[in-house]
Amino acid sequence: MASSKPQRSSFASTSRTHARPSRVIIDENVITETFNPEKHKLSLKRKTLTSCQSSICGYLSPWPTYTSGQTILHNRKPCSDDYWKKTRSWKQSTLGATKPRFLEQLENYLRKELLLLELSTDSAQELRLQPYREIFDFFIEDFKTYKPLLSSIKNAYEVMLAHQREEIRALKPLKAKLVTVNEDCNERILAMRAEERSEISMLKKEKMGLLKLIDKKNEEKISLQSEVTKLRKSLAEEYLRYLTERDARKILIADLNELRYQREDMSLAQSPGIWGEDPVKLTLALKMTRQDLARTQMELNTMKANFGDVVPRRDFEMQEKINKDLQEQLESLRDDYEEVRKEHEILLQLHMVTLKERDQFFTELQEIQRTSTPRPDWTKCEDVVAGGSERWHMLAEGKNSDQLVDVLLEEIGEGLLREKDFFHGLGYEESILPPFLRYDGVVENKKPTKKDVINLLKDAWKERLIEEQKEKFSDFFFNFLEYRFGSTDAMAWAYTIFENIKLFRSNDLMRQFYEILTEKKSESVFIKQKETITQLLKELTNVDSQNEGLLTMEQLSTVLKSTFPFKKEDKIQELMEAGGWHANSSNADLLNYRALFLEDEEGQSMPFVYKLWEQYMFEKDEYLHELKQELGLELREEVTLPKLREALMIIDPSLDKQTLNSYLNQAFQVSVTEVPEESVENEENIVAQLRTILERLQVIDIRRKGAREQEPTMGS
Repeated sequence: MASSKPQRSSFASTSRTHARPSRVIIDENVITETFNPEKHKLSLKRKTLTSCQSSICGYLSPWPTYTSGQTILHNRKPCSDDYWKKTRSWKQSTLGATKPRFLEQLENYLRKELLLLELSTDSAQELRLQPYREIFDFFIEDFKTYKPLLSSIKNAYEVMLAHQREEIRALKPLKAKLVTVNEDCNERILAMRAEERSEISMLKKEKMGLLKLIDKKNEEKISLQSEVTKLRKSLAEEYLRYLTERDARKILIADLNELRYQREDMSLAQSPGIWGEDPVKLTLALKMTRQDLARTQMELNTMKANFGDVVPRRDFEMQEKINKDLQEQLESLRDDYEEVRKEHEILLQLHMVTLKERDQFFTELQEIQRTSTPRPDWTKCEDVVAGGSERWHMLAEGKNSDQLVDVLLEEIGEGLLREKDFFHGLGYEESILPPFLRYDGVVENKKPTKKDVINLLKDAWKERLIEEQKEKFSDFFFNFLEYRFGSTDAMAWAYTIFENIKLFRSNDLMRQFYEILTEKKSESVFIKQKETITQLLKELTNVDSQNEGLLTMEQLSTVLKSTFPFKKEDKIQELMEAGGWHANSSNADLLNYRALFLEDEEGQSMPFVYKLWEQYMFEKDEYLHELKQELGLELREEVTLPKLREALMIIDPSLDKQTLNSYLNQAFQVSVTEVPEESVENEENIVAQLRTILERLQVIDIRRKGAREQEPTMGS
């Protein structure tokens, strides 16, 4: 009796039409052979074979054991000469033993399937498995007794194959990451080499300057030493001159005394009254005078002996002052020389360290050059991507290697996604899977175009913004699909759209949908961003009094500053440049401000709106970094609820109570009623790691509400 076969897998070619082997169904002592009418449009009547002709009563006819080794199909190309030689020799060797009809049909079917496969393609190994799967399915369906065991064996292998495919798919991003790391390393090495060259050049120049300074100081030292020598020589000459003058003065004084004595003697001799004096008295006076003269002469000799080498105090003080100045200059030069010497030693040490780092970096560069892969030639993708070189140039314009890998993966993934006819359900794991993916079984791939998916997501966003948003976004999304396509096809469309948005991550609309569905971002983030854009467009429209759609750059700058009061001047400048303002443009130039908020067919925003999103993400990261610095803790340390509340109020004093509670609820995953405000003891029990808090706050819409209060300075 004939039974319908399951549909072929997506690996099989849909254009092949050839014979499938007949099925053998065992019903006690009856063997019935039929052909499948779906493949060949052949219909054979049921035949009943008796057990006496081909088998022992009640069992299949046994195949000789000595021929079992010859029936194995070797992994050779079906069209090769060696294959036909082996086949011919096998047929000749097995003429003596009659092979069961079912086995012959299975082998013939397997040969035809293998002949029709394109073994030159990359997926040849996957395609080769399909005929064997079908042969195994025939056995499972025909041998009812062993069907559970054979089915479990097949399922085990299928699960293992699927697991291996997932592991291969998971390893692909590592290749892209390796290329990115390689590029970063090359850039870092080039930057370090350039910095090293500039630093070495600067050190060499500084070294030459220091050497010149040392030479100059040495020359000054030599000149000062020569000057000191000259001063010593002049001092010795002055000293000799003073000694000569002193001796001449002594001789002159002696001559003067002799002349004075002679004049006194002559006056005494001529004076008649003197002889009238007492001679004894004169003798005594002469004796006393001679004693005074001897004493004076002794004192004079003592003075000569003691102060013979003494110079005048004025000269001594002058020379002492000069000597002191020279000594101070010498000490200053010694200090300068010591500092220069120490700096020279430090420079030598830095030079040695630089040489070691240079050798290390050169070794690392050689190792990286030896182990790294060459830069990819992206022009090879022109012949692979659909649309040729023109479309590839359009896709690759302005993108780096990492982004080009994403583009190439999207193109490849799009082709593989279109080849896939079915998706396998992921089960009912509630803790891991979102509700719209909880399904066990096989669902159909609807194969929509990228534009169809984008239009569907736009309709879903419009519907979501209209309703009150009471239910979760994932539940709303599945309800939207049920309303649009019916409950029968809703799951198939859910899997189809999820696979598409997971693949096309470069598209803004698809990325937003994927992040919200996987709960990596809260939908409030994107809704708040849309509200901000709408408010900005409204402000620009209010300024446009004549409703011409044109504004000057000065008007645009004024509206941006009033709408975003906490943005710095450079951020406003970035938005102006994204809107079309340049350095050579004047403020009076007109701008079509409505064109800044348009979207293309694929839902991609204009550069102005994209720059707004980039600045929002940067400001959020800056806000959370400021919060981390205020807490002053490591990422693994735990934070209490009061400490987080205090830190938030310090960095953003303008936070209202409702917004502060929403931040605390998200950070500690507690409801508003569970956040106590008076009980400090209960608040201290609510703790979480800082890393976990920052990750949870990154999901929601968190932004600054007001300027941070400046700390008072010491003068105020």
